Amino acid sequence: MRLEQLQAFLAVAETGSFQQAARECGVTQSTISRQIQGLEAELGLPLFHRTARATLTLGGDRFLFRARKICHEWKTATQELSDLLDGKQPELCVAAIHSVCAHYLPPVLQRFCQDYPNVQLRVTALGSDRALKVLKDGLVDLAIVMNNRYLTASAEMVTEQLYDEPIEVLMAADHPLTKYTLVPMDALTCYPHVIFKDGYGMQRLVQDLFSRQSGTLNASLELNSLDAFRGVVRQGHLISLLPRSALVEALGDPTLAVRSIAAAATENGSPPKQTLTRQVVLVTTQDRLQIPPIRSFYNMVLELIPTCHTTVQETVGITSAIAP
Repeated sequence: MRLEQLQAFLAVAETGSFQQAARECGVTQSTISRQIQGLEAELGLPLFHRTARATLTLGGDRFLFRARKICHEWKTATQELSDLLDGKQPELCVAAIHSVCAHYLPPVLQRFCQDYPNVQLRVTALGSDRALKVLKDGLVDLAIVMNNRYLTASAEMVTEQLYDEPIEVLMAADHPLTKYTLVPMDALTCYPHVIFKDGYGMQRLVQDLFSRQSGTLNASLELNSLDAFRGVVRQGHLISLLPRSALVEALGDPTLAVRSIAAAATENGSPPKQTLTRQVVLVTTQDRLQIPPIRSFYNMVLELIPTCHTTVQETVGITSAIAP
């Protein structure tokens, strides 16, 4: 059964004439006749009485409601897709890691809301692995996350690097590790750590670091809120490894201290490499980039977030340098 057959059937049913139906459909009368005959052959019974005026048979009368409904659904579906391509999208959903939501997304959101006042933005702060899962499940349109090549390797995924940033140590202001300007790896193994819960890229990154360095990670507590990290760490000997952008508030808190991690030594005498960094990426799918609001949001992120990141990193660097 083809759509043009249903349209021909409705045209004949509404006009009572094969000839007039042909004019309305912009085809010849013989074309209308062939379409109706094909439809009747597929359904297995006649749809019209072929008299001076084409009238519906019992089967045709029963079929009329369904044919109208199918054609209406088709028209609605094609209109919705046309609206989508024209940028008439009711909402745009974004999942992003907490530090991006706090420091880098606001200027993007402000500009997007100005350009697309009729599109409702929905932003959810999630761990990287969870954000990529809801993107794959079609629950969000874009994700801004720590890169995980295992979850972004499929052909339909589009991944753009936004920035790299160092991982640093958060501790209480009177913690023994504050004596270091650069904290050595072996010193990090001597204290219990607060880490992110499962599903957060930072948990995996920290665990991989200790595994590569053949050290033991003493993970005594799992959290998923930066406020909770600061609250717990300032109480005693617990420490945490966090990305620099997650430490902005901590640097202005006299009860907390932040230290960089000592770079790993190299065997061939080349400059030491940064011990630990994370890469933040923007991820979406090929088909979503065809939709104007999503493509515009994507481009705004690529334009604005690296600039915001540079500003925040410079601010953090200056604050860190003058911190006691």
